[in-house]
Amino acid sequence: MNAVQPDPRRWWALGALVAAMLVLGFDLTILNVALPTLAAELGASTGQQQWIVDAYVVVFAALMLPAGLLGDRFGRRRMLVAGLGVFLVGSAMGALVHSPAPVIAARTVMGVGAALVMPLALSVLPSLFPAQERTKAVAAMTAAMSAGIPLGPLVGGWLLDQYWWGSVFLVNVPLVGVAVVVCLLLLPETRDPSAPRVDPVSAALSVTGLGALVLGIIEAPHRDWTDPLVLGLLAASLLLVTLLVLRERRAERPLLDLTLLADRGFRWNTVAATLGTFILSGLLFVVPAHLQAVLGYDAFGTGVRLLPLMAGLLVAAKLSTVLAQRLGPRPVVATGLLVLCFAALLGARTNTGDGYGFTALWLVLAGLGFGCAMVPAMDAALAGISADRAGSGSGLLLTLRQVGGAIGIALLGSLLAGAYADRLDTEGLPPAAAATADDSVVAGHLVAERLDLPALAAAADRAYLAGMNLTLVICGCAALLAAGLVALFLPDSRTNPAAAELTPDSAVAPDDPDGREWTA
Repeated sequence: MNAVQPDPRRWWALGALVAAMLVLGFDLTILNVALPTLAAELGASTGQQQWIVDAYVVVFAALMLPAGLLGDRFGRRRMLVAGLGVFLVGSAMGALVHSPAPVIAARTVMGVGAALVMPLALSVLPSLFPAQERTKAVAAMTAAMSAGIPLGPLVGGWLLDQYWWGSVFLVNVPLVGVAVVVCLLLLPETRDPSAPRVDPVSAALSVTGLGALVLGIIEAPHRDWTDPLVLGLLAASLLLVTLLVLRERRAERPLLDLTLLADRGFRWNTVAATLGTFILSGLLFVVPAHLQAVLGYDAFGTGVRLLPLMAGLLVAAKLSTVLAQRLGPRPVVATGLLVLCFAALLGARTNTGDGYGFTALWLVLAGLGFGCAMVPAMDAALAGISADRAGSGSGLLLTLRQVGGAIGIALLGSLLAGAYADRLDTEGLPPAAAATADDSVVAGHLVAERLDLPALAAAADRAYLAGMNLTLVICGCAALLAAGLVALFLPDSRTNPAAAELTPDSAVAPDDPDGREWTA
């Protein structure tokens, strides 16, 4: 391989890439505190709120792997700038529209851009940094993405308190705009001439299969699980995903290297990481409305009050790495999942008389459990596979985690919506007002305020808590199931420190796994 000559401007380029990754992290969570505002100001129902969040995550997950191949074939800098431009257009769209459907469309466009940015921002690092510096660069970008997730609700809440709801979209524009300019000026172009062509059929199967699954789950509470449309969507999803798996198994260089799942360590660590993401995504969907609509905090106050969850996660992430090296990942991951289970079941005991202190307690425990489970599971999953398959392994792991998050929002949000509507007593209300109040707890409060019915607001709070508690019970059961699977089937091996150090570098930006040179 030709030696990479360090560019003195490479750290400026890294700063732009870090800003882009920070924005991607923001947009995974920034809208969670905005959902009650969107429900109030745009009239978004619970199903529409789910799609506002899920449209970004579904497209992000489904297109991330083919996006990486586009960069290999047509130029990583070119496709990275294109992805940033698409993300910029989606952000501007989201700030300028005035109803739920265009917001969902804007989030979909942002998901397309994010799918290009994520793998390509990492894949350009070998052209910028020599091997001895690359670990620091990867760590900086990973830290930016990770920091964006907990900062999202805080920044979103502050913006909503100071400006109008579209500001949660506009905050992306300056950061992404700077990243586009810096990438054009400082990044060299690289490509892999021997990369396989993007398989449009596999990409279409992944998008439509996941989209049909999420749509079916979201529509089920409103139509019933036995409704022909719901059953048709779920059946179509099963068929499309099956066709994708069969096609990928025959491909010479598949988008999803499913043969990696034959490795026990990778398989069960991936299961733990996916179920953990499923649970956390559901929590971040249901808790903000409880804090805003039921407890009465404003958007910024809600973001601040989500910090115990993030604080627990960050503390556990550091602690779990040390514990996993001493004890092996199996006991640490299983214990983390059990703590997450306990936190969810504790949260399921919330009633209308409980203040924020009780919520903060179980949120801290949930963060501790999630951090203890997630970090060693991901480290061990990638440390156990060979360097030449690390790129495929990280791609499959990230994709399954994103899918777990999308399904968590869709399924748990749907359970919440169904339980809320079933338990809300709207007897005596005009039909239009009753239908509006059934949409969400925010809508219930708006109807109660307009009709001067404080009893309806109290009933909406009780109905929402019943739905939230049911959702938390499901989260607890999922965490317990994951803990049992990990305890029974995860190999009892110690984390290899050397492998752990090498894996992140090779996983996200391999120098040349197949012996090919990077060409400018």
